[in-house]
Amino acid sequence: MTAGAASPADTAGLPDSQAGVLLAVEDLAVRFETPTRTVHAVNGVSLEVRPGEVYALVGESGSGKSVSMLSVMGLVQIPPAVVSGSIRFEDRELLGMSRREMNEIRGRDIGMVFQDPMSSLNPVHPVGRQIAESVRLHTGASRKEALDRAIDLLDRVGIPNAKRRVKDYPHEFSGGMRQRVMIAIALACNPRLLIADEPTTALDVTVQRQIVALVKELQDELGMSVVWITHDLGVVAEIADRVAVMYGGRILEKGESRDLYGDARHPYTSGLLHSIPRTDTALTEWLPEIPGTPRPITEQLSDCPFVSRCPLGDASCTGALPELTRIGNPGHFSACVHHDATVDTDELWPSVEHGVGDDPELPDHPTITIEDLKVHFPVHRGGRRNRKTTVRAVDGVTLDVYAGRTLGVVGESGCGKSTLGLTLVGLNEITEGSVDVDGQPLDTSSGKHRRTIQMIFQDPFSSMNPGMRVGDIIAEPLRIHKIGSSQDRAAKAVALLERVGLSADDAQRHPHEFSGGQRQRIAIARALAADPEVIVCDEPVSALDVSVQAQIVNLLRETQLETGVALIFIAHDLAVVRHVSHEIAVMYLGQVVEKASRDVIYDDPLHPYTKALLAAVPVPDPELGVDLKPSLEGDLPDPADPPPGCRFHTRCPVAVKGLCDKTEPQLAEIGAGRWVSCHLVDSPLDVQPAPDLNRSRDVPTESFRNGDQSHTNIDIDRD
Repeated sequence: MTAGAASPADTAGLPDSQAGVLLAVEDLAVRFETPTRTVHAVNGVSLEVRPGEVYALVGESGSGKSVSMLSVMGLVQIPPAVVSGSIRFEDRELLGMSRREMNEIRGRDIGMVFQDPMSSLNPVHPVGRQIAESVRLHTGASRKEALDRAIDLLDRVGIPNAKRRVKDYPHEFSGGMRQRVMIAIALACNPRLLIADEPTTALDVTVQRQIVALVKELQDELGMSVVWITHDLGVVAEIADRVAVMYGGRILEKGESRDLYGDARHPYTSGLLHSIPRTDTALTEWLPEIPGTPRPITEQLSDCPFVSRCPLGDASCTGALPELTRIGNPGHFSACVHHDATVDTDELWPSVEHGVGDDPELPDHPTITIEDLKVHFPVHRGGRRNRKTTVRAVDGVTLDVYAGRTLGVVGESGCGKSTLGLTLVGLNEITEGSVDVDGQPLDTSSGKHRRTIQMIFQDPFSSMNPGMRVGDIIAEPLRIHKIGSSQDRAAKAVALLERVGLSADDAQRHPHEFSGGQRQRIAIARALAADPEVIVCDEPVSALDVSVQAQIVNLLRETQLETGVALIFIAHDLAVVRHVSHEIAVMYLGQVVEKASRDVIYDDPLHPYTKALLAAVPVPDPELGVDLKPSLEGDLPDPADPPPGCRFHTRCPVAVKGLCDKTEPQLAEIGAGRWVSCHLVDSPLDVQPAPDLNRSRDVPTESFRNGDQSHTNIDIDRD
């Protein structure tokens, strides 16, 4: 049997309707011939996708996932690419097809959702025209029929006011809504196969849950197959029937989802699973790490591609490529000569010991004190009236940040998290309120505050000068603040590179020569250069692989314990936030709705919004049988026109008419260090949780104030 080919057991026990094969990829190889080197991106991949199933491709960036599926779509440029092997769709060979033949299949029979919808959508055409284009091309529908189909599709994927919004442009949609538009385009002609390439990367957990639920619902309704490409193993556990784990352009393990998560038989698979921070298990001091980073394959493989990073790697892993071998349950295959030794995965991937001390005691006084901070932006809305309005991005935030501690700030996109961080480093002007640093008002006029407060941006590459060498980028804060001589600055830059796990030689390289995880390490080194008291981390790991994410999270913790720096960690990944934070502030529409210590927030959340965020976090365990119903419906209201009363009442399943929609709740301390802004949470000594999210919105107000436990317990169950 060819390595990677499915055995007859793969289809055992399936209904007759699913016993066939929709997509069969056999011994696929893709290499790119560049002027300086040859990159072997895919090295003998074989897989089969059955009708009606969700097949997940997982692995780190550069593992060959996307290139494999782009080859299926015929979107790999030849040359410089050289593609060989076989790709059969419904018994038709796709490799070697003419462009005209592939154009007939793309969009009609195979749809694709790309990772970045903004770069995939045409910014100068309304979304309706872009959806209708595929309909007209493949069905011959009239312009009106295609537009009606576009409206229907927008409505199907959950875009409100579809008839009006069909005329809007991509920039007028939120990130989650743009992803819905991409799904509508991919589904325009009811394809048999949908390829989703990282469709939820960098989305909020609530929007991510909505997208996952939408794809699963449409899949069940239309009977299509889905290939889901991702590095988010939590999402995969929720939706995938079968999983293939890729590394170095090869499939190292594949099988039923339950087999891979419950009985991983390749060290790489178990390493990925152990690197995931979770909200449902006890915390450890450090996340397990997979050492090193993936390397590009520039020569024909002759050894296991993972051997240099593998805890079991030895001479038996070299000299020949390990073949996919059936193990355990039918359909479970592993390409590892040590697959029997991977049973006890905790021994393979222990938590890393970094040799630094415990968390320090809480200081008596905060480093940063934020009092009733407001940051408003005047904007002009287009149209005949050219109306002027104000976006209340941050609207009355009060927080304290302590040395040696991490404040996690969570919430959906548009809630004001990043605006808050940018304001602290002086990139936004304060409208009202105050920010004190070490007891003195924040002074942004001279720029000296940036020696005290530094920032790590979400996209490190766009925050670096591509024409500068890395050593100069790191030393730039020292030069700006006139710290030391040029020789001292260069020496400190090298020392910082080594502190974050890079080498002295890297100082002479440029940003484009590094991977995403390495660039994030460089950004951390630059932020540390001027010895700041506070670092604002704005989504520093949102787009990183779980293995690289674990390295960065551990590095930030180690740095904090060594230097005593305070961290403000802005993120929408609540599992990561739990792992790095000491205190948590939950923001919604410019305001803090709940704040408390980490364990209190995660173990006993009170605000309905906090409950909904935590319920949306995917758990990497297929055995849980998670209900994919979104925990939070609808989109964030317009921050230029926030709802009256409680700003969350328009989406809150337990909002009480006449109370929540009329009276704005105040953020009140209901226990030591515990603050909540909710009418339905009783105060001081006898603290009651907020009501059951599954209950009616019309429960009388008195029910929440008389101590009746049946009305004062929010419980979003996953079962």
